[in-house]
Amino acid sequence: MRRAIEMNPTLSDDLQPVDWDRLADIFKRAPLGDRDPAELRLAFGNSGVRCFAWQDGKLVGAGRAITDGVRYAAIFDVVLLPEFQGKGLGKAMMLYLKEKSKARNVLLHSVPGKEKFYEKLGYRRMRTAMGLFENPDAQKRGGYIE
Repeated sequence: MRRAIEMNPTLSDDLQPVDWDRLADIFKRAPLGDRDPAELRLAFGNSGVRCFAWQDGKLVGAGRAITDGVRYAAIFDVVLLPEFQGKGLGKAMMLYLKEKSKARNVLLHSVPGKEKFYEKLGYRRMRTAMGLFENPDAQKRGGYIE
């Protein structure tokens, strides 16, 4: 029998308490693949907007965005432990990132198969988005590009 998780999460943008090895483990368990903890620290540190989700003092999820603070923002790396998915915390994180970005138009990079979650939040598929990737073959295998 699976024990229900009592949800009383806290959202924060503070980098100081983040254990980057734990965040890399969250990516792996989500499952969103292997991430280097040092690269995560740099990416989140260099992003203008970030959201860390905490439950009982433990990191359970994160997300980040880059923004011009007016017209456009782009959301990346939204990740949440599987046992916290489907309970409203992912939605709260997305709303937090959008609000903190202060942008009227928000783009995001989604894992294939998760589009319905974002559609419920008002996001729509784009016909004109393009990407230039370091490893296009891996992106194609992952279902991210044509």
